[in-house]
Amino acid sequence: MGCINRRDLALLALRAGTGAVLMAHGTQKLFGWFGGHGLEGTAAAMEHMGFEPGRQSAMAAGLGEAGGGALLVLGLATPAAGAAAAGAMAGAVAVHAPAGFFAQGGGFEYPAFLGFTAACIGLAGAGRYSVDHATRHRFDQPWMLALAFAGSALAAAAVVTRRATTKARAQAGGEGAQE
Repeated sequence: MGCINRRDLALLALRAGTGAVLMAHGTQKLFGWFGGHGLEGTAAAMEHMGFEPGRQSAMAAGLGEAGGGALLVLGLATPAAGAAAAGAMAGAVAVHAPAGFFAQGGGFEYPAFLGFTAACIGLAGAGRYSVDHATRHRFDQPWMLALAFAGSALAAAAVVTRRATTKARAQAGGEGAQE
């Protein structure tokens, strides 16, 4: 069977920790678990923040976090998992960016770190202690890496751009959209 590989063990720990945090945040949005607002409450908050339509935005954010996190924990389709989580975090960064960098002031530090970590795991691969390894990498082919990150980047850009446009229209109309 061989010795335990420290690199693979470190990837497992990093995947499990990052994925679990993402899953917890996603299930707050989707199901109201862990003190979250559930889909309806998150949808209302998303619309208030300028993400329209709110329900679809809440569903996308929740699935990106919970689904991407679950796949990271398992080490399954790791490039797609990392891209999905990073894309969801790009939306969160856009919300928190006006407050600056540090999380204690409401800034984007925390979602940026989660997104960066998820993206790095997606790029590095899941390691030996993963479903990807057990399935001989059927779900994490090199072309999937490029496609997953390109798709995630395009989706995140579209969501953030649409939010900015919605907020600008609301402000021009005198509604004064707020964070």
